[in-house]
Amino acid sequence: MGRIGLVVSDLVLSFMWIWAGVLVNILVHGVLGFSRSDPSGEIVRYLFSIISMFIFAFLQQITKGGLYNPLTALASGVSGGFSSFIFSVFIRIPVEVIGSILAVKHVIHVFPEIGKGPKLQVAIHHGALTEGILTFFIVLLSMGLTRKIPGSFFMKTWIGSLAKLTLHILGSDLTGGCMNPAAVMGWAYSRGEHITKEHLLVYWLGPVKATLLAVWFFKVVFKPLTEEQQKPKAKTE
Repeated sequence: MGRIGLVVSDLVLSFMWIWAGVLVNILVHGVLGFSRSDPSGEIVRYLFSIISMFIFAFLQQITKGGLYNPLTALASGVSGGFSSFIFSVFIRIPVEVIGSILAVKHVIHVFPEIGKGPKLQVAIHHGALTEGILTFFIVLLSMGLTRKIPGSFFMKTWIGSLAKLTLHILGSDLTGGCMNPAAVMGWAYSRGEHITKEHLLVYWLGPVKATLLAVWFFKVVFKPLTEEQQKPKAKTE
């Protein structure tokens, strides 16, 4: 039941993640009326994005490991051994992609005027390198937070959210700064572009290679924590 629960959680969270991004944009630019060129509107949108990431971090705790990003599933699978790798690559990642595609279809049905998702604004290899670099650093940071701050939910989520937001901003004008192949594929599928060279190289191959490199780099540079180090430190009176 444990693995079945994870698969269901992945499907639901992937669906919700797409909707969360759409609802944030509707709230900021539709309900609150901020212009897309207004810096104040961007600040408000970033604030709601951080709140959204906190909510999803909490949902991941409730679901005991539910994910919405194939790169996180891949990193977890590679770190967890052969069985975990097979489960992540052949079951969890496809389910996350399906959840994202279903979400985009539902979004477009409810809001036909909604945008078409991230678009590549630079050359293919430039885009693949950009998504790869962004992914490398976010995966490395995520693994580092798990190691360095075990048990501190708020601090890990706060640092991780700010890091993701910063990297997203850095890459937003080039590739969309997505770092989530499933979310991008949902929008690309709706446009019929999910099997193009551009999509596969920039939003899948580059990030996947960067994830594997980050996991390898982390294992080489940092030694695994002992059981005593993994336990949260007791508060002193």
